[in-house]
Amino acid sequence: MSDMLDTRAAWLSESDLESARERVPMVYVDAVPVRTDERGQVTTVGLLLRGLPDGSISRAVVSGRVLYGERVRDALLRHLEKDLGPMALPQVPTSPQPFTIVEYFPDETVTGFHDPRQHAVSLAYVVPIDGDCAPSQDALDLVWVTPQEATSPAFQQEMSGGQGRLIRMALAYSGQLP
Repeated sequence: MSDMLDTRAAWLSESDLESARERVPMVYVDAVPVRTDERGQVTTVGLLLRGLPDGSISRAVVSGRVLYGERVRDALLRHLEKDLGPMALPQVPTSPQPFTIVEYFPDETVTGFHDPRQHAVSLAYVVPIDGDCAPSQDALDLVWVTPQEATSPAFQQEMSGGQGRLIRMALAYSGQLP
């Protein structure tokens, strides 16, 4: 069909992306990977270890941009596979609904969610993972921790940009905030 959009050709060059980030909010997805028991209760939360552009290292959830012409569900699956590996087997519904919408700003005092590069609007999801995970791409490590560990001061200090708060919001949404 000639009206189909090829999203592979819709990538911006680095300079075009930088220019766009200065002018318009970017659309992102955040995925909090979880493992659940037979009743659907969250038993563990997956936290990535990432190197940040400023050289620091931080714990984080799966996150990334939605491409022009890409469905949100497809963006979620793409970023989950990129960060957790092809055997993660995420359980993303046909029509996913975010548990919250997060606004990241270059000025961390606006919302408490911070991205020094841009203003980003992110749709946040809790995503059950059924398969085997291995950190990939720019993820250095992946750990599975209990909700209590994920919200502990030790783990909260390892997260930046509001990621610790996002984990707490995801656990509250799931009925598992300790």
